[in-house]
Amino acid sequence: MILVIVVALLALLAGLAANRWLRPRLVNANDDEGMAVKDLVGPLLTMTVLLLSFVLVTANGSYGKAEVASRGEARALDQLVETAEYAPATERARIQAGAVCYARAVRFQEWSAMADGNGSAAPSVWSTGFRETFENLAGQPVFGMLVAADNKRSDEREERLTQATSSIPSTIFWFLLATLVITVTALGICLPRRNNRGQIITLVVITALLTTALVIIRDVDRPFGGIINIAPTAIGETERQAHRDFAANGPAADLPCDAVGNRTT
Repeated sequence: MILVIVVALLALLAGLAANRWLRPRLVNANDDEGMAVKDLVGPLLTMTVLLLSFVLVTANGSYGKAEVASRGEARALDQLVETAEYAPATERARIQAGAVCYARAVRFQEWSAMADGNGSAAPSVWSTGFRETFENLAGQPVFGMLVAADNKRSDEREERLTQATSSIPSTIFWFLLATLVITVTALGICLPRRNNRGQIITLVVITALLTTALVIIRDVDRPFGGIINIAPTAIGETERQAHRDFAANGPAADLPCDAVGNRTT
């Protein structure tokens, strides 16, 4: 970082020195002639647009990974429920009940926590219960399939929690905001003071577009919070299917958790 700053300062000093001593020898023009402020605004606007575009692509990539991980976790949990059908009745009931409770804990507790970039310990209670149940099935053909499905669920949950945190450091966001302010201010300086209605409208439109891009970046960078968020639709559907299978196999049995996934028994 220090190297970049030093090189940039040296480049600035070299440019100013060249303007003072080399320009009279290389450029056949008066000292009052040269680039105006408006000539420098074009490259500044281009840089701002490129920076916003690059960061928007990065944020959108993180959003896409979060959505894929959420759906992958739901599919892995559903596969775990279906594979449990090949297990003995006692272990099957425990796994399917645990899957319902796990889905509820993710849906109602961890999902809201991820809006702030955090996780929840509630789902881990039920994932630990999965492994304890698997120990009773060691050596049976279904054991390997259950462990594989649970490992997939664990990997997808870890990826989901990773993508819940901001992928764009706050320093970059504030840098983009400062760049937007400097660009809009520079454009305003270059506007004519009279008969400038069309230019002012254009400046307002440019400001609105740049601001919208920055707002979208901020919102997409929080996949589970804000306006453009990922809803727990997939995990909710898996919960309903797991509850249906659990009720079909044991109509009189009660779930070991409440409506939000907290253990009750």
